[in-house]
Amino acid sequence: MTTTQLRPELEPLPFRMRHLPVDERGYVVPWFVAWVNGKPEFRTMDRDKWKHAIRERRCWVCGDILGVNLAFVIGPMCGINRTTSEPPCHLECARWSARNCPFLSRPHMVRREDEITEAARQNVSGEMITRNPGVTLIWITRTYKIWRDTKDRPLIEVGEPESVEWWAERRPATRAEVEESVRTGLPLLEDLARQDRDPLGALKALDRARQRFEALYP
Repeated sequence: MTTTQLRPELEPLPFRMRHLPVDERGYVVPWFVAWVNGKPEFRTMDRDKWKHAIRERRCWVCGDILGVNLAFVIGPMCGINRTTSEPPCHLECARWSARNCPFLSRPHMVRREDEITEAARQNVSGEMITRNPGVTLIWITRTYKIWRDTKDRPLIEVGEPESVEWWAERRPATRAEVEESVRTGLPLLEDLARQDRDPLGALKALDRARQRFEALYP
């Protein structure tokens, strides 16, 4: 069941997103969302949409064709290792999502887990980090590359940033909020580095990536 009435707390939709369906609760359904039994399952992506997004350069949120600038909506840990599983968006779609998506705009919101998300996790490339990072990073670039993880599943390496934007609670994030997100999230990446065949080398590389990333703080 869908409606056309957005929830009152949500901002008006950008032009490119106005064709998207709105669910019975008043939440807009991004293009990438998988539908299960006739209802949108916001916690999982449609794998066919992922393929179309890459092959046809389509926005991950609205599904329209992208231009030169590519906006990746990611968390700080993805910014450190410059890796994500989600294709890029238009900047206006990325900004709306960062300010209005319940999980992205509410730092204390916890992702609900069940058999659906567990099944989806088995199909996600790389190591999925399910925590709410508290801040959202919009990484604006003109390039990206596809590479394969150890299970031969595709991941995205984002290109050099033209610029970045930081958001938290529907407003620009503070430096202190970004630093706290990195402080609490970095141990997750360190644990993964220790599982590498060369853990010492992986930890050193991670530290270099972290130092490089600090230049992007607000």
